[in-house]
Amino acid sequence: MARRTATCVVGVAGIVLAGVILAGCSTTAPRFRAERESDETADEEWDSPADSAAVTEEIARDDDRRVDLTTEAEYLRNPPREVTDDTPAGVSRDKMLLDIISYLKVPYHYGGTTRNGIDCSAFTSLIIADAVHVPLPRSASGQFRVGTKVPKLDLRFGDLVFFRTSGRRVSHVGIFLENDIFAHASVSDGVTFSSLESKYYKNRYAGARRVLP
Repeated sequence: MARRTATCVVGVAGIVLAGVILAGCSTTAPRFRAERESDETADEEWDSPADSAAVTEEIARDDDRRVDLTTEAEYLRNPPREVTDDTPAGVSRDKMLLDIISYLKVPYHYGGTTRNGIDCSAFTSLIIADAVHVPLPRSASGQFRVGTKVPKLDLRFGDLVFFRTSGRRVSHVGIFLENDIFAHASVSDGVTFSSLESKYYKNRYAGARRVLP
């Protein structure tokens, strides 16, 4: 079989052939191209659970440490003086927090990227990009493959935390804030705060990555 060249040239006499070649060329956009993990199939588009109704039901049943959004937002805005600020140098904790808080209760929408509806990886991408102008892959599993691995005990403000909410694939991502609290776009609740120690998220925790400086 003849080797395909990297350049697809379309000529008047080669339109049909070029169409075949282009069909085998993959776009570089994260939405469409996904790396393969060693023991998993290629990523699905975005990060939507295979069965959002089932996930919503599981969250309602197993999320046993619900976080009060008003109380937590106020605490984060005005933490006790003894709380150590471990925000990375060059990152404004207050600005990033206000940005996160401004998204609270925005509804979850598969593939959404706006305040009218947003999914988990779009939420983390927008917050991180605004904080440090670092672009992230579009899917949760793509974001799981960037940055530096972080042990759960060493989590600090701004780290990305990941979960397997449907099968073995990393399918959900949020932003760690402090203690056991993280912010994320939940299928059931929209943008919210949750506890890493709740039964639901503790059992599905997949790891963390540090993407901030």
